[in-house]
Amino acid sequence: MKTVTFNELRRIKDSLPDGSMRQIAAELDLSVETVRNYFGGLNHSAGSKCGIHIEPGPDGGIVVLDDPTILDKALIILGENSHKVASV
Repeated sequence: MKTVTFNELRRIKDSLPDGSMRQIAAELDLSVETVRNYFGGLNHSAGSKCGIHIEPGPDGGIVVLDDPTILDKALIILGENSHKVASV
């Protein structure tokens, strides 16, 4: 379980190069929509829920990630595997 701010999660998503969502989905055997939903997308009919819980608050709110695997893959793509995500 990992906790980040919503704005930090969106910053990471927005920084990913084109094709990253498909790459992460393929590596983890998930649908692309499930990966998008993980980063705050709302298309639950096309992808599955992915264990994120968003609570309102400063900096876009607090996001509790049940499983940080998708986030970890995104950080590796960005070369931020040593990057410490802003903890709340």
